[in-house]
Amino acid sequence: MPELPEVETVVRSIAPLIGRRIITAELRCPRVLRGSDPDEMAASLAGRKIAAVKRYGKFILMSLEGGGYLMVHLGMTGRLLLGGAPGKHTHAILTLDRGTLFYDDSRQFGCFQYSAVFPKRVARLGPEPLEISFDDFAAGLRRRKTRMKALLLNQSFLRGMGNIYVDEALFRSRIHPLALAARIRGDRARCLYEAIGAVLREAIAAGGSSISDYVDAEGRKGFFQISHRVYQRTGEPCVDCGTPIRRLLVAQRSSHFCPKCQKR
Repeated sequence: MPELPEVETVVRSIAPLIGRRIITAELRCPRVLRGSDPDEMAASLAGRKIAAVKRYGKFILMSLEGGGYLMVHLGMTGRLLLGGAPGKHTHAILTLDRGTLFYDDSRQFGCFQYSAVFPKRVARLGPEPLEISFDDFAAGLRRRKTRMKALLLNQSFLRGMGNIYVDEALFRSRIHPLALAARIRGDRARCLYEAIGAVLREAIAAGGSSISDYVDAEGRKGFFQISHRVYQRTGEPCVDCGTPIRRLLVAQRSSHFCPKCQKR
């Protein structure tokens, strides 16, 4: 699933949409509309100008002039693509006054929805990892008695973090994925806070991680995957100590870590 750096890269690649007017909306797949009526949604979008495009965690929100929002979540295999031609997995087509925006999703786990008000799903998200202060982050850790991997995946704690960047941040901060959050204090909390910011910024600069389907709106892949230190490197030597990387399940999600470098 695209995480914060991938979604941020997509948002930056569709920035040219700001100021464009939606002429027509063709909505082909009710499943990705998540219960919205396709005809009503098409009517709500037609003639509207895109005023802003922003990322909230893993969500893309296009604010429309005069009110209303187009919310996109890429799910596992969703793509927003500028130009080109529709394919068999194209489920939404926005024809603009200049150009076309396609939403493709082979597994249909994403969503493409219109909301007249700020979406509740987005409003419930936690703070932005690249904006939260250290004091607020550390206070949040002290209040939680859950495992670090599970906490960092919790979108109400921090929005946008996923498997890749949680594993990478925990490795850089030398924290075991099963460590209890409430015990991470002082310098360890500071190290984790800084590692999260560093990993996310580096990944954004690299265009994200293209593990399987992810590309930006121009069809370009990211290349941060070549910088992964633990993610999906089970059995390979740790880049720092040479110990084989291990994998375990935390909150039903795979976690990759170095058993020597990362401590509880």
